[in-house]
Amino acid sequence: MDETQTMRASDRDRQQVVDRLRGAVEDGRLTMDEYLQRMELAYQAVIYQDLAPLLADLPATGSVQGHEPDATRSVAASRAAAARAGRRPCLLGFVAGLPGVLRVAWATWLTAVAINIVVWGLVSGTTGHLIYPWPLWVAGPYGAALLAISAVVAGTRAQQRIGR
Repeated sequence: MDETQTMRASDRDRQQVVDRLRGAVEDGRLTMDEYLQRMELAYQAVIYQDLAPLLADLPATGSVQGHEPDATRSVAASRAAAARAGRRPCLLGFVAGLPGVLRVAWATWLTAVAINIVVWGLVSGTTGHLIYPWPLWVAGPYGAALLAISAVVAGTRAQQRIGR
């Protein structure tokens, strides 16, 4: 067994793997379920040997093994290109980086809001009148609270990564 495979992986290594997996989803190489499963495994990885199988069936664009600056440059270059193109990070990417409990809370919130909007639409449609948009009271306060909690957690995680 190669000695580098038993070396401990850093947060940057794990994030590079998640970025490559996200790129594979964008290319249509992975389904969202596969991405979420592999992303969870990537964040749980301790050594490089845990990370390598997550990318084994994907085309090589950089190396997970070792600390190759080319892989770091390619991630930074892709982020810079996205910024130049005017693309903003998607909400899915933000939510994907959160702990599992918050991802479940976001999914629950989205489901509840979707059900309320469908019920509101059906009631408005069957009565023939556009009724008061009461789903806003479900979506607004709970969504704002969830966004605030998620922002604090994401900010705390970013500060911890910078401090290391």
